[in-house]
Order: sequence, then C-alpha cells, then structure tokens
Amino acid sequence: MPTAFAGTVSRDIFGDELMRRSADAGLDLRFIRQVDRPPLLAMVVSKQPPDYFFIGENSADLAFEPADLPDGALDAAEIVHVGSLGVVREPLAPRLIELVRAARAAGKRISFDPNYRAPMAAPSYRDTLRTLAGLADWIKVSDEDLRGLFPELDEAAALAQLRAWAPDATVLVTRGAAGMQLLHRDTALFQPAFATEVADTVGCGDASIGGWLASQLMHPGASAADHLRYAAACAAVACAHAGAYAPTAAEVADVVASRASAETADAALSH
Repeated sequence: MPTAFAGTVSRDIFGDELMRRSADAGLDLRFIRQVDRPPLLAMVVSKQPPDYFFIGENSADLAFEPADLPDGALDAAEIVHVGSLGVVREPLAPRLIELVRAARAAGKRISFDPNYRAPMAAPSYRDTLRTLAGLADWIKVSDEDLRGLFPELDEAAALAQLRAWAPDATVLVTRGAAGMQLLHRDTALFQPAFATEVADTVGCGDASIGGWLASQLMHPGASAADHLRYAAACAAVACAHAGAYAPTAAEVADVVASRASAETADAALSH
C-alpha cells in the first residue's frame, strides 16, 4: 500500500533511525526531510495502560512547512491523515490545519485521529478538535480519548458531541478488549476484539486506524464489516508485540483467517 509521512525529523541518530526504518518499511520518502533541530522524543513510562511523556523544545517536527513539499504533493494522495500532538503544538498546528483544508478543497479524503495527549486539555484545543472533526471523512477515537477530550461529559455524551460536529463522518470507536464500533449516520456495526496474548497495547490505536484505511484502499468493494474486522485484526497483531509494532499484511491475514476458521467450526458444531 503506497504510503508516505509528510514531516520533518532531526538530523541525528534518532532521525537517522526514523529514516532507515521508513525506507525499510517502503514509505515514499519524498515528503519527509531531516533538519538541524533536536528530536521530539516520546518516552513510554507505562505500557498497560500506555502512558507517554514527550520531550522537545523547538524540535524538528515543528520545522515542517507545507510549502516545502514537492510540487503536486496533494495530487499523489488519496487520503490525508492527521492528528495527535501535531495539531496542538505551535507553530505546526495551524500549518497542518491549512494543509487539511487544502486537501479537502482538492477532493481528498481526510482521516483524523485526535489521539488524546495532555496538551489537548488546554481550552484552546477544543476549537481545533471541532474544526478537524468537521473536515474529516473518517474519525478514529478511543474510549480513553473521549474521556480526555470531554472530561465534563460521560462517554456516550462525548461521542454524541463529536458526531454532532461531524454528522457525515464515519467514526471508528475503539475500546480495547471490549472491541470496536463503526458508526455512520444511523448505522452502527460492532466488532469483538480478537483473542490474543497481549504484550502491551502501545500503538494499537495507530494499527487500528492504519488497518481500517488500508483495507478500504486495498479492498474498495468489501463491506464496512470486513474493513472493521481488518482493523481489529491489525490491533490484535500490534498488541501481541512489545512496543509500537506495525503489523504486516500476512500477519493480519492469518488472524482474519483463523477467526473465519473458528467461526466455521462453531457453526458446524451448532448443527
């Protein structure tokens, strides 16, 4: 699945490692560049549940300028995905929002994952959340995100508020071991979590949204339930590995096939 990261990373051991791993993963490297700034570091201080601490003063990620992207960058994209700290850190946040607006105006589909972190508790972030939700075709949000983004509301009311800002968006709600739900207008689908031995849950949300989007691009004729199942399988593979693991297509296919085999066996036994 052709994929690229648009952004800036440091020109040091951390940035070099990101570039190496990006190349190894087959990412299109035209949209990422290294700059002479310190890295933004994410420290995982707890794995279950995940808890993160970020270190970065005038860091490399803040140097990203959409104007520095190659000519025709938006033409190369089918989906533009945005979220998390990038849309709350200045001066990067307004640049990303304007890039999303430009992508939307160019007819591109927008994916948004708020991915709640502590800086989003600032009252000023609420306008950003509302703006990006309104621009998005797809929104991924976890139960933990909803509690952080709307501390004054219970989960149901928080989800209702988010959907009121994005009435036409399809929303993927992840709830860890309790499974995930897909909501679009008056339609709701539920997908149980795949049984797996959990190493940790770092990166499971990223795997879910990545898998959901990839499934829609790879299998445009598949049903919404199939895309949801694929997202759940991606999460299962990710949480079976320590750290922010990116599932391979073969691993995900094995999980989906094993569930299909189990369901077939259960159906046979019931008869």
